[in-house]
Amino acid sequence: MSSDKKFKLEYVWLDGYLPEPNLRSKTKIVDKEPKTVADLALWGFDGSSTQQAEGKSSDCILKPVALYPDSTRINGFLVMCEVMLPNGEPHPSNFRTTVDESADLWIGFEQEYFFYEDGRPLGFPESGYPAPQGPYYTAVGYKNVGDIARQVVEEHIDITLDAGINIEGINAEVAKGQWEFQIFAKGSKKVCDDMWIARYLLMRLAEKYGLDIELYCKPIKGDWNGSGMHTNFSTDRLRDQGGKEYFDKLMAAFDKYRDEHIAAYGPDNHLRLTGLHETQSIDKFSYGVADRGASIRIPHSFMNAGYKGYMEDRRPNSQADPYKIISRLLKTINSVS
Repeated sequence: MSSDKKFKLEYVWLDGYLPEPNLRSKTKIVDKEPKTVADLALWGFDGSSTQQAEGKSSDCILKPVALYPDSTRINGFLVMCEVMLPNGEPHPSNFRTTVDESADLWIGFEQEYFFYEDGRPLGFPESGYPAPQGPYYTAVGYKNVGDIARQVVEEHIDITLDAGINIEGINAEVAKGQWEFQIFAKGSKKVCDDMWIARYLLMRLAEKYGLDIELYCKPIKGDWNGSGMHTNFSTDRLRDQGGKEYFDKLMAAFDKYRDEHIAAYGPDNHLRLTGLHETQSIDKFSYGVADRGASIRIPHSFMNAGYKGYMEDRRPNSQADPYKIISRLLKTINSVS
């Protein structure tokens, strides 16, 4: 290795915008290749430009928490960061610190989103709408999915896998221009870090195709599906012990904390959780076997195994902050003895 070799570290963090944060990033050039998070230095940024500080006291600190190889750059790495105050305490916008560390939590996120071009969903005409929903879900063929979207999602698979993130699949979704990718990880904080970096990679990749990624949960009004981020969850107890008694207690707790879950599950979810388009109404809690119109879907495999395995919370929406989802999920799970 030559002594003049340089490495590009893309520090990635979440800003202070409401109701949900945006991704921000900047590049640090260093002389030494990082092997672990311990090799990464703290860095600062102007919080007055990200709604995280006032101009008269604008310094905020980036604390590296996860390191990923970045195959899109020569000698590149992605660095997921928490935002800290100058005194070393977590910034109020730092929801990662609200997530309890739980190594036994297994999470699968299903991230739906729309490709946007020139201010409208990809494939939509300049005025009006394309043909109604029906042929687009898991579709093939130019008239259904076009060509650019397929190219982007294929490239996204590769660069996400290169980053060491367990992307488990992709598919075209119900509405025109709508797609989905799935991320799985073991560990409550790791899965959230992975999802934010996977989102970042998709958004940055879309730039070179002149596309935007729209995460808002109901960008098209009317008889079009909204976008969710269905959250499949399992714990050691659900996988190894299970049982109807524990299941009933768990569902009672999810019902008890319904409002708290909705508050954590993304903005304007009332536009998506209407009781239509494979959703339960936002003001109700329900669960059912293989029921995609329920708040929580129970797989047949869960019942067949004696109430053991995983469940799917279908309420989180596509714009939701994974840290907020998992923080609330763990609070409810941990409330049940």
